[in-house]
Parts: sequence; structure tokens; C-alpha cells
Amino acid sequence: MKGHDIVAAIAANNLKPGVAKKMNRILDGHTLMYYSSWMDFIRKDEPYQYTATWHYANIDAGETYESMPKNPTGDVLTALNEIISKLRSGTLSDSMQTLYVKFLIHLVGDIHCPMHTGHLSDLGANKISVTWFGKPTNLHAVWDDMLVESAKKWSYTEWVDNIDILDRKRKQQLATGTPADWLTETHAVCEKIYEDTPEDSELSYQYMFDNYPVVEQQLLRAGLRLADILNSIYK
Repeated sequence: MKGHDIVAAIAANNLKPGVAKKMNRILDGHTLMYYSSWMDFIRKDEPYQYTATWHYANIDAGETYESMPKNPTGDVLTALNEIISKLRSGTLSDSMQTLYVKFLIHLVGDIHCPMHTGHLSDLGANKISVTWFGKPTNLHAVWDDMLVESAKKWSYTEWVDNIDILDRKRKQQLATGTPADWLTETHAVCEKIYEDTPEDSELSYQYMFDNYPVVEQQLLRAGLRLADILNSIYK
């Protein structure tokens, strides 16, 4: 997924030099981008099926994360909090540290994907039918992939060159907060999307142009926050 590549590349662009070296060792010479979508690839493999619900946290209309029933196998917020806590503890074996960093790279992206906080009643907008440039799809897919691919025909490195351009002070401001704060913030974006995109909407250029700033905002937030977490753990 290009969105995850962009998030990982922004994070890599903002790692402190010493932290970047540690990431190179932990990831066995691979980049953050190498593992950006790894969790999506392995989620149905038996050894990793326990992570299947970690990619999202459904919040129905009129509800909050706190008021929703919790999935017994976890969600993106509980997973991130646990992963960050374990990495900060310094007690993980080398192999477990590598695994948890790979989880972290992906899940920080997921918690900033608006429809990953979508309604349980429609499975995060997977049941909201729309058309995208005349082709039938669903609202989740539009926000998961299609907007990123259509808004700009850039490689992930070109995305970084064009949106990771803020000064240091502004980057520090964007990187603040906790995963719980980010979930609340992302869900506010999600609810606005629901309001603006009723079922059976015919989406094309105007929708893409109107929502490109939101896509850029969420990708940048995620990348800077991932870098901040890694910098604080491995400083």
C-alpha cells in the first residue's frame, strides 16, 4: 500500500542519525518502508492471525471509543499501547524487538487511516457502496488506497519530497499526543467523511481535489509521529 510506504518514508526522513543506525540493525539492514505493509501480508497466516483485529477500532455514530464494546482480541489502540510499552521496557529479545518494530511501523499508519475508525455497523465503511470514476467500490477502499493512488502520480519518495517540508517547530507540534489522542483525532476526520459521502455517491475529480489536503495531513501526521516514537525509544 503506497500510503503505508509514504508514512514509513516520512518517518525514516525524520529519524535521528543514531536511531536510524539502530533501526538498520533491528530490521536486519532493511528500511522502514520494506516492512510498511508487512502486517497486511501476514494477517491471515496462522502464526499471526491473532493480529487480525489490530488494524482498526470501530466507533459507531454517536459513540466514542470508550463507550464501544471492546474486541477481545484487541484493536489498533490497545495494540499500539502494548507495543510501545514493550519496546520502551527494554526487556524484549532481539527477535521480539524486531517483530514489535515491524508492528509499530504499520499500526501508526493504520490509526491515522480515517475509515479504520469507521462504524462497526458498516464494517468501517466496507459496506458503504460508492463509485470511483464510474467503477463500483466501497468507501473504505477509496480512503484506504484509491485517493492516494489517484491524487498524485508520485512515488513514495516524491510524496516525501513534496509534503515533508515543515520547519522543525511545526513538526514537533504535529508529532505530539498519545495514540488515544490520535484515534480521537482520526475519528473526527472519519465522521466528516461519512457526512460528506452518502451511500451510492459518485466520486471522481471534485471529491479527489476536495479531500487531497486531508490525505496529505493524515500521512504527514502519521510519519512524523512514528519518527517521534522511535526517536524517543531509541535515543
